[in-house]
Amino acid sequence: MSKHAAIESDEVAAERTTKAAEVVDRLTRWHDDFPTPGVRFADLTPVFADAEGFRAVVECLASCAPDADLVAGVDARGFLLGAGVAASLGTGVLAIRKAGKLPPPVISREYSLEYGTAALEIPADGIDLSGRRILLLDDVLATGGTLAAAAELFKQAGAEVAAAAVVLELGFLGGRARQGDYPLTSIVKL
Repeated sequence: MSKHAAIESDEVAAERTTKAAEVVDRLTRWHDDFPTPGVRFADLTPVFADAEGFRAVVECLASCAPDADLVAGVDARGFLLGAGVAASLGTGVLAIRKAGKLPPPVISREYSLEYGTAALEIPADGIDLSGRRILLLDDVLATGGTLAAAAELFKQAGAEVAAAAVVLELGFLGGRARQGDYPLTSIVKL
């Protein structure tokens, strides 16, 4: 897949998504009561460690916005996804960091998690984001606070979120409703 990829058929797109979804279903490890009691954690590490699985996921996510100018991945597993997708699309990649990991000045946004609160940051200078089309990536969409906060960071910086994509969406937590008007793709939805 590249920025100049030909338009593909719905059948090819569906086949790619099915392949990625099968790998995610097969390799995801589930952990109850982690990181806090009552939370069921989806560990996608085995998916990313599997060469075929990682390639299938990257190809699927790259197809979500082949015309993106920049790929942005949310700390930390989004970094892995972002790098793979950016290499596939021939774009740069930007890491959206947890608070306190970047030197100032930064643009920061606080948000709520299902088990607490946190903040995300991107550089406030050194990277011109104005008018850039961003493909925003994260591993899991749960309550939606993380992805929504990341999108707000780019809006504040003058960029446009062309699309957002996740590997796994926990639909029963309602995170999709917290997202903006950008297209949102999930490989697997539970």
